[in-house]
Amino acid sequence: MNTALRIATYTAALAATFGAAYGVGSVVTPVSTDPESTAPPHTKHAGASDGEGEAPGSGQDAPAGGLRISEGGYTLDLGTPRVPAARTTELRFAIRDSAGRQVTAFQREHDKELHLILASQDLTTYRHLHPTRAADGTWSTPANLPVAGGYRLFADFTPAAEGAKNLTLGADLAVAGDYRPAPVPAPSATATVDGYTVTLTGPLRPGTAGELNLRVSKAGRPVTDLDPYLGAYGHLVALRSGDLAYLHVHPNGEPGDGKTEPGPDVSFTATAPSAGTYRLFLDFKHNGTVRTAAFTVTAATAPGSGNPGGGGPASSPAEGEADGGHGH
Repeated sequence: MNTALRIATYTAALAATFGAAYGVGSVVTPVSTDPESTAPPHTKHAGASDGEGEAPGSGQDAPAGGLRISEGGYTLDLGTPRVPAARTTELRFAIRDSAGRQVTAFQREHDKELHLILASQDLTTYRHLHPTRAADGTWSTPANLPVAGGYRLFADFTPAAEGAKNLTLGADLAVAGDYRPAPVPAPSATATVDGYTVTLTGPLRPGTAGELNLRVSKAGRPVTDLDPYLGAYGHLVALRSGDLAYLHVHPNGEPGDGKTEPGPDVSFTATAPSAGTYRLFLDFKHNGTVRTAAFTVTAATAPGSGNPGGGGPASSPAEGEADGGHGH
């Protein structure tokens, strides 16, 4: 091969190499350092507004929390990302500010500085725990998760810093062991737990606030003497099946307000962030014991395609501890 031909061949090969590199670069998305650009959608808390969104019921998805590990300058730092199944283990974590410092001051909400929710990805195991905080800002709590698999850990809190908002940060937790995923329980109108029957009525709609009413009875008789628990007669957590988006549910009334009765009805206002399947976990306290009733609910936009019995059908109770779910 003569010199001119060799130069031409080399030039063509070089051009092809750079052309391929350019093609790869044009389809690979660059990594962004902007947390807002990398976070999943629907992570603002229910009831929050930035002044630019559409009104509820306009068709825009309502906000949900728990999908981000960092938000608003705060980060959930999970010190124990892996634990064994069916064994009591100490979970440790901290909330860090934008400078990386562990936060040591929080506002008290529902009698606690922080509420910790654990749920399996298949939404059949649920825990609502109240960890203790050390002076350096490290939180810890014992937990026993009965089955292996993927879990989501939610920290619900409001920093004491001026102007700070309520946040729900989420992180994945791996539970080691023999994993057998279970299907989400089918919808039903009632749930039973420890001899109590809880009936759920009312619609859960995407983008529109609705009232969910839960009636507690035992042996066929309405329970009219529920105990106050964390400043309310019931607490409700709602999680979306699939990504476990966390809904902030607002109780209607509280003990001592002169109008809220201690049962049998406990009501909440909730908005679904989208159509889909949700698991609702109601905590109620009676005779000194907290119990959790779990429900599977379908939020649908088409008329007649929602929940049977007016919305909010229930399912079998969750595998909860005495410390149950919580809502705002």
